[in-house]
Amino acid sequence: MQSSSSDPARRQRQSGHQVELLQGSQSYFSALVQAIETSVHEVRFETYIFDVHGAGRDVAAALEHAAMRGVAVTVVVDGVGTPELSAPWPQRWRLAGVQWRVFAPLGNFGLMVPSRWRRMHRKLCVVDGEVAFCGGINVLDDGYDPNHGLLSAPRFDFAVRVTGPLVQQAHVAMSQLWWRLQAAQKARQVDWEGAWAALRLAVQAKRELATFESTTAGAWAELVLRDNLRFRTRIERAYLHALAQAKQDIVLANAYFLPGRKMRAGLINAAQRGVRVRLLLQGRYEYFMQYHATRALYAPLLAAGVEIYEYQPSFLHAKVAVVDDQWATVGSSNIDPLSLLLAREANVVVQDEPFAKALNSALETALTTAAQQVNPVAHASRPWRLKLLDALAYLVLRSLLFINGKRY
Repeated sequence: MQSSSSDPARRQRQSGHQVELLQGSQSYFSALVQAIETSVHEVRFETYIFDVHGAGRDVAAALEHAAMRGVAVTVVVDGVGTPELSAPWPQRWRLAGVQWRVFAPLGNFGLMVPSRWRRMHRKLCVVDGEVAFCGGINVLDDGYDPNHGLLSAPRFDFAVRVTGPLVQQAHVAMSQLWWRLQAAQKARQVDWEGAWAALRLAVQAKRELATFESTTAGAWAELVLRDNLRFRTRIERAYLHALAQAKQDIVLANAYFLPGRKMRAGLINAAQRGVRVRLLLQGRYEYFMQYHATRALYAPLLAAGVEIYEYQPSFLHAKVAVVDDQWATVGSSNIDPLSLLLAREANVVVQDEPFAKALNSALETALTTAAQQVNPVAHASRPWRLKLLDALAYLVLRSLLFINGKRY
């Protein structure tokens, strides 16, 4: 599959990555904590939810310990996902020197103000300018949910650990957001290249003592951001390009799946030209709107030959896809209007056969052992009450987007 970038120089800059797939919070937290514990200069961290129950406490403690030994630690959480940290962590972080900010606190009127629907939903971490983490996994124990308590099975989700050129891009994006929240100076006054050079010099001793992967060989990878300024449609365009290029197989797993017209057309067109298209979607009832609005879109997809599977053992939180065992993406962006039109999101797109096959293998296991395929006849024969709820939820979501001035 051809890359979405046609610029040879850009393609060269985006090669040379080592990308490791991490499934579930246990694998993610282990790799994350290890990187933070060996940091010597700086840790930048962003997450939608930072919950310190269970395994999440290990991440909070690693950040605390890093700050205590003099590492510059900055943390950004979202005002909806994490309106406040549980005690005693605010005090512990302050005493240790962890700097943390809440993105867009809700205030008195909460989400009744449409502009506050623009959330910080990305999950990113950069350690010493050497390694980056990106994915869909919040700091939230896999066996626990704030709204549902203990879970019967772990949440299904993924992240990636990356070394290579895109780490600098992640560092710049996170630095820009941090300085914006600090309101200490305007972004244009910050010497980002100088700051990056200073960071690299600060960890030079560590680089000389360790073995690092070559940046002239390795996987092609790209950090694809979505914001409301320069990168409004980049994640959606990356998906659409991959769907249009698919020749054999598309496997897409997404927690909150409410694709717009272009994305639906891309999936349907792929299925109609003979590509096997499989969607792994949320099977458990979590939120009324997302659950029913998604099912309002099943019929045309099923009619086109798209296979839909619903994940059963626990909550599906993944936002991943694999195309032709060559192209893959792992990130924070759902295929819904909140992610694709409003939120700050971050995905890593990888073109590397071993990585794509590893992700595809994990998805195949879930499809065959943990999901129930939706039968088109049974779906069409559901009670009229359920169909009415589906249509109502979809109508309400479209109306809310109209209020926000968005077409989808």
